[in-house]
Amino acid sequence: MTDHISLKTKVAYGLGALGKDFGCAPIYIFLMFYFTDIAGLEAAFVGTMFLFARFIDAVTDPMMGMVVDNTKSRFGKFRPWIVIGTLVNAVVVLALFKAHLFEGTSLYVYATIAYIVWGVTYTIMDIPFWSIIPALSKSRPEREKLVVWPRIFASMAWWLVGAYGLVTVSYFGNGDQAEGFFNASLAICVVFIASAFIVFFNVKEKVNTKVHSKFTPKDVIAIIKNNDQLRILIGCVLAFQVANMMIGGFALYYFKYVVGTEGLFSEYMWAAGLSEIAGVFLLPHLASRLPRKWMWLLACTLPIISCSVLYAAGIISPQTAIFVAISGGIVKFGVGMFNVLSTVMLADVVDYGEHKTGMRSESVIFSVQTMLVKLAGALSAFMTGVGLSIIGYEANVEQSESTVTGIQFLMLGMPSILMLLSAFIYKKYYKMHEGFDEKAFEPAIKTEAQG
Repeated sequence: MTDHISLKTKVAYGLGALGKDFGCAPIYIFLMFYFTDIAGLEAAFVGTMFLFARFIDAVTDPMMGMVVDNTKSRFGKFRPWIVIGTLVNAVVVLALFKAHLFEGTSLYVYATIAYIVWGVTYTIMDIPFWSIIPALSKSRPEREKLVVWPRIFASMAWWLVGAYGLVTVSYFGNGDQAEGFFNASLAICVVFIASAFIVFFNVKEKVNTKVHSKFTPKDVIAIIKNNDQLRILIGCVLAFQVANMMIGGFALYYFKYVVGTEGLFSEYMWAAGLSEIAGVFLLPHLASRLPRKWMWLLACTLPIISCSVLYAAGIISPQTAIFVAISGGIVKFGVGMFNVLSTVMLADVVDYGEHKTGMRSESVIFSVQTMLVKLAGALSAFMTGVGLSIIGYEANVEQSESTVTGIQFLMLGMPSILMLLSAFIYKKYYKMHEGFDEKAFEPAIKTEAQG
């Protein structure tokens, strides 16, 4: 059966995701904290810098997708870029965690350049890694089974970094947090690079993707412009991811300054990480028993419940670990579901786009996923940085009552609003709940073509 994906391929692809997300999780979880509380950058500047870098990605990500789709080699068009991107991105990860060696203007310039370069080099690796999925099988059930593997391993990476990151930093730093971050990132990059070679030698495309001989920038614009389901999915994913990353970005500040127990951050992330893995693992089972159109709505609802639990716990018993763990578990179960759903839905969008435009472009469309992850991270960091400045946050001091209230709203209230927005967009506009069905879309596509 040509559409069947072997266990060897699934495991290798999963290990690739483990290393890949080991490489990026410290950036999304700790870089804001590292820049503000260790390197000494102003929070508002960091947030603005993160957002500015994403404007560059808006150009480079789709262009990298075009480069990958135009690649022809005896190793396929995806695997060479996975290795190349991993090697250069690992070097930049190490450079980011050396920012504390600079001061004054040099610090601001160094941090900005290093972060922009990180975004560009991450693109080189991440886009081909995910866009290889439609080239491994045409079967949606097989894709769903495959996606579970990288998403579980990726969730494991985020769990380990979130739950044990500060402990690892303390161990490698011997009391020096700055050196601890660098030494920990060095160990992570070894795993990161090894995982890329595991994918290179064991994950090979099977579906013929040579539909369009040469993609141009004009084609890239047309692919995105003419795919209405892609645009709708962008709205759903962006709202969800900004909310998710705001919760993660504020968590350390929340437990350190609102709850007053920084150690609860690890408890929160420990429970969250395990639950995210469970959400990834159980999504196919839930989807086989419940209508698929409910899955996204459920994924959006769980983080809202989580924020409500954490808010209530803050009133009743803020330092009780069990409430913290329950909250972390609920939010990340929804995130685990989201991780599988969004990836499978993008693969469906590839099929839909090919049927509609005649151009099959896995990498251009999956470049949107890479861009959205980084854009969501930037928007959440921007809102974190600017938000902290607006509410009067000062690093490493006791916060005022109004600042504490502000952190609570930014950690719990704003993400809930964004989750509701994601659910609304999905329910009202998204159509491919059961995957792409050529017959179901044929009349609409013909109508658009005639118009």
